[in-house]
Amino acid sequence: MKKLVLSLLVNNEAGVLTRVSGLFARRGFNISSLSVGETQNPQFSRITIQAMGDEYVRAQLVHQLRKLHDVKVVENMELEQTVCRELMLIKVCAGSDTRSQVLEGANVFRAKVCDLTPTTVTMELTGDTDKLDAFITFLEPFKIIETCRTGITAIGRGKYTLNHIKEDVLNG
Repeated sequence: MKKLVLSLLVNNEAGVLTRVSGLFARRGFNISSLSVGETQNPQFSRITIQAMGDEYVRAQLVHQLRKLHDVKVVENMELEQTVCRELMLIKVCAGSDTRSQVLEGANVFRAKVCDLTPTTVTMELTGDTDKLDAFITFLEPFKIIETCRTGITAIGRGKYTLNHIKEDVLNG
């Protein structure tokens, strides 16, 4: 099993995400990460889905997704040619005895402090999944109170873009 990252361009309409995620559920495939956002053209949204599977699973998912009426483009993103990022908000205990260690770790990981109270620090971190996991591991001894992650979003490097997209589709 390997990590699959699928990028979809879909109509920005009610129910589209339900139909896409329903396809995964009906076939027994788990979505490990999902992010959705409007594109530069508000008629379309871009969905990034991370799942695990072999070549057969990948081929089945791409084939079935392309059959959905609201799906305009489906691309299996080649990970070597793709920039993947995730956003995480994390709140940890940080009293006067541990605050400097937590803030030093935040500096090393290039996390941004979003909120500070006498007993907690909330930080924002963007990066690949491994970086976020490493930051969590670093913070575990300080007692993590809450974690919120967006799931990955992905874009091709350089000229590598979603195949089959015509300029007139995105620009109206």
